[in-house]
Amino acid sequence: MGLNLEGKKAVVAEVSAQVANAQTIVVAEYRGIEVGDLTQLRARARQSGVYLRVLRNTLARRALEGSPFSVLAGQLSGPLIYGISADPVAAAKVLNDFAKGNEKLVLKAGAYAGKALDKAAVQALASIPGREELLARLLGVMQAPVAGFAIALGALARQREAAAA
Repeated sequence: MGLNLEGKKAVVAEVSAQVANAQTIVVAEYRGIEVGDLTQLRARARQSGVYLRVLRNTLARRALEGSPFSVLAGQLSGPLIYGISADPVAAAKVLNDFAKGNEKLVLKAGAYAGKALDKAAVQALASIPGREELLARLLGVMQAPVAGFAIALGALARQREAAAA
């Protein structure tokens, strides 16, 4: 059953609110995908903080109008699922990882920072480590000099003890 005008306005408003907070949008064609697989994809997206929605393309165009993601308007054809995330790589990572295991989900396009991305660019974006991993790496780099200094002090203390004995 189709949506009435009020329902369509509500959907556009909901998606527009998500787009306003987004850094990345990834679009994939889901033709022929089974319901169970789609449910798994939605669960993965939820865990990663990705807003995932199947939309009519006309409603998506309206929601993207006037946003930095309006560059996607020319790519919106066919049965599409939209991944929208505030994390720059989360949407690309979720949809790309799922597409690797399910050939019926085909990455089509994306947008990041006002620039349209093709399939290869979306895959490249998905290969970038996520925010949590980057923060962990940064913490490791910051701790390394302190740890090295502590080890050097310990070695110096052992040398003095050995020389005194």
